[in-house]
Amino acid sequence: MKLFTWMTSWRRNMDVGDDTEYVEKLTTLSEGSVRRNFDPYTDIDWHAIELAVTRDDPRWILPKTDPLGRHPWYQGQPVQRQIEIGMWRQSNVAKVGLQFELILIRGLTNYAFWVPNGSPEYRYCLHESVEECNHTMMFQEMVNAIGMDVPGMPRVLKWAAPFIPLVAGPLPIPFFFGVLAGEEPIDHTQKNVLREGKNLHPIMERVMAIHVAEEARHISFAHEYLHKRVPGMGRVKKFALSLYVPVIMRLLCQAIVVPPRSFWKEYDIPKSVKKDLFFGSSESKSMLRDMFADVRMLCHDTGLMNPVAKFIWRLCRIGGPPSRYRSEPQRQHATAAA
Repeated sequence: MKLFTWMTSWRRNMDVGDDTEYVEKLTTLSEGSVRRNFDPYTDIDWHAIELAVTRDDPRWILPKTDPLGRHPWYQGQPVQRQIEIGMWRQSNVAKVGLQFELILIRGLTNYAFWVPNGSPEYRYCLHESVEECNHTMMFQEMVNAIGMDVPGMPRVLKWAAPFIPLVAGPLPIPFFFGVLAGEEPIDHTQKNVLREGKNLHPIMERVMAIHVAEEARHISFAHEYLHKRVPGMGRVKKFALSLYVPVIMRLLCQAIVVPPRSFWKEYDIPKSVKKDLFFGSSESKSMLRDMFADVRMLCHDTGLMNPVAKFIWRLCRIGGPPSRYRSEPQRQHATAAA
């Protein structure tokens, strides 16, 4: 009987036709995908001379907005070693991004499988899936062009990858918070790099610009989806969700942002440097907190910031004030860019 009640509620929750404002927002996002979209093989000429990758190009030196790029140990290395480390680092970030998006695509199609006929969520989820497919091809072409055989995600997350998308059907709210846990750190990092204005290699600059442009729609959808559904949850479920959110944010951020063990071993990077970067120094702690300012705003708006949840956010070292608006630049980043 309880299972039947849960299934009825689950199906009813997928019917969004009576929410005119939400439908209009999804229509705007879907039409945006039609009007402005990118193709990795027409918008990037991978064979162009100016996009050629060479092992002595100083544009691969990591920018100061990258935690490793601003560290004295890295800046004290010979230029050639800085270039090599920068190429490996940027290549692995792209590999992690494409692996995460492959998980996301399977989750989106799993969710879309169950939505009722006429739902605007179906159209948008498929638009996003198409764009994420293009992103995975774009990231893999970048990895291939750089020529570094990088592993991407930690092994544990790779093992869990086949099972994570299965959650999207029966438990879409935890799934979409997981989506934000993966998308927000990458989007935040890439925006900071572009704001810095450093002379980047054109492959990296073009890939980042395309990804940031389309990712804005994807993050908007996750926020709108959760804004609609979280406030209507029962008290017990909402409390449990409030404790889950900061934990999943920190766990996925750690898996996505921190390079794998092979990176530290290959370049013989001291443990003290790794500790400073992730997340021992005041700068790295501030960077970690800033990544989730938009998610903290979402949690405040949807009633997920109770006293216990705030303690968990602080315990995970990602607590802090919420954004005033989405993608609000942090003050230190604006200063650095200026």
